Amino acid sequence: MFTERELEFIGKHEVCRLATCSDGRPHVVPVCYIFSNNHFYIATDYATRKFRNVLRNRSISLVIDTYRPNRAVMVEGTAEIVERGEEFREIYRLFYSRFEWVRREPWGEGEAPFIKVSVTKKVSWGL
Repeated sequence: MFTERELEFIGKHEVCRLATCSDGRPHVVPVCYIFSNNHFYIATDYATRKFRNVLRNRSISLVIDTYRPNRAVMVEGTAEIVERGEEFREIYRLFYSRFEWVRREPWGEGEAPFIKVSVTKKVSWGL
């Protein structure tokens, strides 16, 4: 689904802006992500608004971008929660390897979930 240039751009960055929505009100936050097996994974906590929004409305958007030069990948998709199991452990290992903040404050299954994003549409520019 993604071109080689888009995949390279996605792989070079570690922060995107995630948009969720509930009760007709959008909510956008910067989040760290991992792209693996054609899905985006975002670490979250149970008490966050983005987590509650995904439970109510699985539709999301995210954008990875730079201003200079103006480049971006924008994604629309559906979200699900990953809390336990082999998929959780595999994604956690990737987060642990990539992000110092995860190594500094580790967590286990059932303590904090991942939001898994399945891409339904993508648009990019400047790539």
